[in-house]
Amino acid sequence: MKISLNEGERLDDLMRSGRVIIQNQNEFCFSMDAVLIAYFPHFKKNARVIDLGTGTGVIPLLIADDVKEICAVELNSRMADLARRNVELNGLSEKISIVEGDFRKYRELFKAESFDAAIANPPYTPIKNGKVNKLSGIAQARHEFTATLEDVVTAARYVLKFHGAFYMIHLASRLCEIVDSLHRHQMEMKRLRMIQPKVERDANLIMLEAIVGANIGNLKIMPPLIVHNDDGSYTDEIYKIYNKT
Repeated sequence: MKISLNEGERLDDLMRSGRVIIQNQNEFCFSMDAVLIAYFPHFKKNARVIDLGTGTGVIPLLIADDVKEICAVELNSRMADLARRNVELNGLSEKISIVEGDFRKYRELFKAESFDAAIANPPYTPIKNGKVNKLSGIAQARHEFTATLEDVVTAARYVLKFHGAFYMIHLASRLCEIVDSLHRHQMEMKRLRMIQPKVERDANLIMLEAIVGANIGNLKIMPPLIVHNDDGSYTDEIYKIYNKT
């Protein structure tokens, strides 16, 4: 297949089922976070999944072999266009649908409780915190300009069926806020994994699984995921994750 790239675009190998992804260096390019949260879930094969803020569509491309259907929502029109092209490029149009829109307007876009699972790699940083990138697409992906933590959790609860699963990667420093928000929206955390840059470093990220309507308790706290060895190289588990995805 002939692949046409526009100015500023590049083609990357996803190392998954021969899939590739087009990215634009002037927009937000996916990072390891997306790969890790794509690896974390326990999906059922017949699951209907929604990706809240898909960007270029990387998470749907990575999980497509594991589920029945994926709806990927993206507000940024340029990113949504890239996501559509990536879906078509990889021959996944029958499995992955791209919805250009604001998932905060969930009532206008979706029927209540219509998905088995939701996944999100949302903006991490409140607008008042951190240095904002001058490129607007990157700023929106990193800071809560278009969606706050509360927005993501609220949307997830609306679209998820009773006993549906919500998967998210976020800042470890916001864990208390996350637990509070999940609880207020009838979701309880059932799996939690901390991500540490190195063994001796504090966790900077978390991955979680929360279930709609679950009882409080029985939280499984998994061993931490260590990203780098002391010499800066990736750990064996990180290599294994990349090979799996």
